[in-house]
Amino acid sequence: MRILIKNGQVLDPSQNLDACMDVLIEDGIIAAVRRHINEPADQIIDAQGLAVMPGFIDLHVHFREPGFEYKETIATGSQAAARGGFTSVCPMPNTKPVIDSVEMIRYLKEKEKNESVVHILPVGAVTKNQAGKEVTDIPAMVEEGMVAISEDGKSVMDSAVYAQAMKLAAKEKITVLAHCEDKNLVRGGVMNAGSKAESLGLNGITNAVEDIIVARDIQLAKETGAKLHLCHCSTKDSVQYIRQAKEWGVQVSGEVCPHHFTLCDEDIPGDDANYKMNPPLRSREDVEALKKALKDNIMEAISTDHAPHSTEEKNQSIAKAPFGIVGLETAFALAVTELVDTGYLTKLQLVERMSTSPARIIGIEKGTLKPGSAADVVIADFEQEYQIDKFKFASKGTNTPFHNKTVHGCIQMTFVDGKMVYHIEKKEVNND
Repeated sequence: MRILIKNGQVLDPSQNLDACMDVLIEDGIIAAVRRHINEPADQIIDAQGLAVMPGFIDLHVHFREPGFEYKETIATGSQAAARGGFTSVCPMPNTKPVIDSVEMIRYLKEKEKNESVVHILPVGAVTKNQAGKEVTDIPAMVEEGMVAISEDGKSVMDSAVYAQAMKLAAKEKITVLAHCEDKNLVRGGVMNAGSKAESLGLNGITNAVEDIIVARDIQLAKETGAKLHLCHCSTKDSVQYIRQAKEWGVQVSGEVCPHHFTLCDEDIPGDDANYKMNPPLRSREDVEALKKALKDNIMEAISTDHAPHSTEEKNQSIAKAPFGIVGLETAFALAVTELVDTGYLTKLQLVERMSTSPARIIGIEKGTLKPGSAADVVIADFEQEYQIDKFKFASKGTNTPFHNKTVHGCIQMTFVDGKMVYHIEKKEVNND
């Protein structure tokens, strides 16, 4: 099968390429990227006025399966990913049972083969059953196909246990994806500590809850030689700690979620749990620091922390509802609107933060359109304006604070290994 994508603006940071080019896909592989390819093809796609990019890679999603299929499944989550331009995703291990063994890694790989339209990159738990006491069999899970370890949903509070796991991760050359939260400081907090929490009569979560564990994890990575990636960073001091760690030569990277560079706690309209996530929406000063960190490449990745919940769960007060919002189907548009349109990032830098850098962070051969690479490709319109409509999501979750928000940036097509797994239909976009 030969697919020829013509006249698109090819954006490929791995080749420092930003030019009008044609892309030829043959049997699931990028065969050529150059001007004016006129070879015969089974399908020709005119991408004039559109961007052609390596598929996005999300280092941080929750697909809820096994155990919480009423929230999301591998199948529905992968469809949401494809609609968002993501061709590879890393599901976090806080399922039921936890992804903490060879058998569970094998389970995910089987699900990928039979039910997913995108690549599933298994992430295993740091400790057995995420209980924080006994390190999992990291070498065996790596051999089975695990790409990283994480205790996401919580932090490993026992530093000695975490150091042991980091040493194993360093030996196996895999990345540690860190959720940074000092649970002893949370104290029933449900949103950012500040005047907004006070006005709503809700317990606040201070920046120190994140910052203390960020500092600890960086020190542990420095000591053990582990490759550390800090998930869903939300504070200005997280930026400073990562900046300092890079100067020390620590192998550390950080990600920012679209909700954390788009909204601050002042934007919460009232007791609406669609604005409840962990870490919480922070201050306007924190938001500005995160955006600048993305611009300066201190924060190297944009991830979603896609966290679907049922409508019933989210239709409670902020005090009682679970943390988390969906993000796969809104991430690109929010990034274009908040970062590209405002001049923080160029289009090429955005692709780097959503594709090339995430691939490098976890050490996979993706995030590129180089000839010979797998044809994971996304085509998008950076200029198209529309309103986000949660009722048109492929995800089971509609828990988003961005419903009806006007944005720019619309995914048109997504290819995984040369197979078209998503193609926009005009009725999907709300231009009202």
